Amino acid sequence: MNKYQGRIAFVTGGAAGIGRALCSELAAAGATVVVADINEQGAAKVAKSLRHGGGRADALRLDVSDGQAVARSLREAAARHGRLDYVFNNAGISIAGDARDVSEAQWRRIVDINLWGVLHGTRAAYEIMARQGSGHIVNIASLAGLLTFPANVPYSMTKHAVVGLSLSLRAEAADLGVKVSVVCPGYVKSDIFESSTMLNAPRDKVMAQIPFGLMDTADAARTILERVARNPAVIVFPRYARLLWWLYRVSPGLLAPLERKTIRDFRAVRTAPPLAEEESTT
Repeated sequence: MNKYQGRIAFVTGGAAGIGRALCSELAAAGATVVVADINEQGAAKVAKSLRHGGGRADALRLDVSDGQAVARSLREAAARHGRLDYVFNNAGISIAGDARDVSEAQWRRIVDINLWGVLHGTRAAYEIMARQGSGHIVNIASLAGLLTFPANVPYSMTKHAVVGLSLSLRAEAADLGVKVSVVCPGYVKSDIFESSTMLNAPRDKVMAQIPFGLMDTADAARTILERVARNPAVIVFPRYARLLWWLYRVSPGLLAPLERKTIRDFRAVRTAPPLAEEESTT
């Protein structure tokens, strides 16, 4: 049975990357999709493409760091369609670099989007779904939320928080008929690599250091939806990601050599910040 046929799905960060691929796969599966993104034109373009392909889709501009806007958008979507079956809290950013180079403003920005953005969507969706007695909240985290991630500490911190939020809420929400899953993919060929902030290092050289191939976004989206349909607590893919997660649970020290190599390789291509910036971080 197609669990998405006739369902109402709300996707943040739906204009690009994994979010766009999720919208496409959901529409193809027969769901009505609300494409939400801070990039209003991008969201509209995705929704228009889905409608041209025979799907049902709406688009809206949404800044996930604005809690009131998120709550209002989800309430309006539920009112318009009569219910809310799936909410995919997918919007996120990355700030890569040596942690010494991350400014306070950058720390706040990534927390506002990656953590508060997911929290805003989760809170609003939970209220609606608990009231209707059904629904599935799907929070997109990362393998970096299960393991250490040197050279991208702010991102890893927020994704760990999303994992904790999702697992604890899952236990609380079950008796109310609400499902919660957290998705922790490895490297996916999404727009986050091009749009992420790269601190004091050339993007091409950092990208060349990624130890695994990038999974296609369409394949990632299909994997996510296949797994969500089974309602697991944590969704980890591809195979190397599951292996690394298993090794880390068995003994975190097993991954220490890889962690050291990651930060040493990054520092080998890091360019020192201007003296004034260097002094301000010490």
